[in-house]
Amino acid sequence: MSTLSVPRILLPNVADMSAWAVVACDQFTSDEEYWRNLRSFVGNRPSTLNLIFPEIFLGFNDEGRIKRIDGNMREYLDGGLFREEKTLVLVERTTQSGTRTGIVLAVDLEDYSFERHTGALIRSTEETIAERIPPRVAIRKDAPIELPHIMLLYDDASCKVVSSVVRGKKLYDFELNMGGGHVVGTAVANPDEVLGNLYSLADMSADAHGGEHSRPLFLVGDGNHSLAAAKACWEEIKGSLSQSERLAHPARYALVEVVNLYDKALRFEPIHRMITTQKPDLFVKGLDLGGDAKAVVAVGGRCGAVRFPADIPAGIRALDEYIASFIQRHGGSVDYIHGKEMLKSLSRSGVGIILPPVAKDRLFSLVASGGNLPRKTFSMGDGNEKRYYIEAKAIR
Repeated sequence: MSTLSVPRILLPNVADMSAWAVVACDQFTSDEEYWRNLRSFVGNRPSTLNLIFPEIFLGFNDEGRIKRIDGNMREYLDGGLFREEKTLVLVERTTQSGTRTGIVLAVDLEDYSFERHTGALIRSTEETIAERIPPRVAIRKDAPIELPHIMLLYDDASCKVVSSVVRGKKLYDFELNMGGGHVVGTAVANPDEVLGNLYSLADMSADAHGGEHSRPLFLVGDGNHSLAAAKACWEEIKGSLSQSERLAHPARYALVEVVNLYDKALRFEPIHRMITTQKPDLFVKGLDLGGDAKAVVAVGGRCGAVRFPADIPAGIRALDEYIASFIQRHGGSVDYIHGKEMLKSLSRSGVGIILPPVAKDRLFSLVASGGNLPRKTFSMGDGNEKRYYIEAKAIR
């Protein structure tokens, strides 16, 4: 199997790692002040902030910003800012949720699919929004390197993968900026054993790329649209390559961090729905999803239970369809809210729906049996807990 491999990682030779690492580009998309403060903190120091396109700025001189990003990447490469390490990286990230442990490695994009019903070894967890892929393709298509904020989940209730890691030399150890906590990166001294333990978690009945597997090896927890863009770029490149060139081309392999679904610091929380409407009573009157589970409706800050399907993904799809139909007929808007208390407060302007959580231990079986979950089904931690850019990899 070539699904997983030990990458040639590019690590920065910089004096200040706290300025180097910044949070994933798809975070704080409504908080321009966050990004202004980050820019002020970084100043003129080498930083991945100069190598990414924060999504809050999409639509504002995209072509010029992408050109500057490509130029900065080449300047860093030509200036000897990076050193190469062929290794897996054990990443220990401490935040308000505890210490989350991941492993940075490379995955073969031939074994990834974001289609809803697929037998690929690497699958998206939630529905992929097609219109979000082209901007990321534009950013990636001429870039010489990639910096990942992609986090893949694996199902290892016994924690045998992490417990098998033999630590090598420490690669970095520093405080992350903007309240991101602390991170330590250590080279993995026994990569073959660790990769073998990861392979053992999957249904390996299909032995060729593109074969059907009843269970995935990984589900994409964060960064699915970035991984989808990497896949799209690879599909464009590989048509001009010979078979041997395809096997070795660096764009075929994406750098990711893999994290155990059962990691104690990995918090799963439902993403609730907030419907801003001048007709809250009419919305509630028409809401009848049935089922044996419960959701909570908040109107004017007051809450009451309503029936909800025991099949939570099916219930969310039905709810989203009802919301879209209601807005089309009666006006209004929908937003996706983290946290019950915030939703209750916002419900003074309409209707809040507090959704039941998807249990961690059911995630892989739900996707294996029913395909991708609806978009905005769950989140993993707060924005400052998302992956920070540290490692890079050549893709040219």
